[in-house]
Amino acid sequence: MKKQRILEKNIEELELDRKVLTILKENSINKIEDIWKMKRKDLKDLDLTDSQISNITIKLQLYGLDLNKKIY
Repeated sequence: MKKQRILEKNIEELELDRKVLTILKENSINKIEDIWKMKRKDLKDLDLTDSQISNITIKLQLYGLDLNKKIY
């Protein structure tokens, strides 16, 4: 699948924990691209735990993406 199409998908596609999804949505992070642009520190500032951030990172990597706009 093309990276651009993935980036346009809703964050629900990542199948994250419901609590994490709620925090992200409350901060207007609705698309995979929104979270892909972020740095680990940005996620920490949203009060996400290291474990939750690691989970987000793993889910992004399954799509060949990483935080801070990295594509593999």
